Amino acid sequence: MVKGLFAGLALVLSSSALAQWQIDNEHSRLSFVSVKKDVIGEVHKFKQLKGSLSDSGQLNIEIPLSSVETMIPIRNERMQKMLFNTKLFPSAHLTAKVPAEYFNLKDNASKVVTVQADLGLHGVNKLLDVEVMITKVSDNKLLVTSFKPVVISPADFGLDKGIMQLQAVAKLPSITQSVPVSFVLTFTQ
Repeated sequence: MVKGLFAGLALVLSSSALAQWQIDNEHSRLSFVSVKKDVIGEVHKFKQLKGSLSDSGQLNIEIPLSSVETMIPIRNERMQKMLFNTKLFPSAHLTAKVPAEYFNLKDNASKVVTVQADLGLHGVNKLLDVEVMITKVSDNKLLVTSFKPVVISPADFGLDKGIMQLQAVAKLPSITQSVPVSFVLTFTQ
């Protein structure tokens, strides 16, 4: 009887562990666009994303800001130091609640939903409405993508001073103060 109890407990614990979805960093991307000199748009990304999605729909994502990739090493360093201040604020964090019924989709089925996300960046938290498409790729793979870009205002997070510093050091007449962000997040169990 004790053996059966432990076997049942092990089954419950293992199914709980399987219910947790983890970000597959290799197949995930968080990108943002900056515009300099009023006409030159450039796409940047973060090379690292960490996070999970629980079976109850709790989404937690950590974005290590030192993983910013602009394809220009000196610009990466300047963004880390002047814009993000990664020594004081090493990561951005995003949390949201995804309705659990979207995990019961059939394979290759998609749904679009708007979720309210809490973005913590540079010591400031702000609620954002984010429209996402959730696609169940298979029993152990879920894809969450931006259905439309999320436009972030750097000033909302106290990043406008950092943008001014970047603008001055690069001798640019302007850098945009609105930043479109898009993402593809692959979760696996």
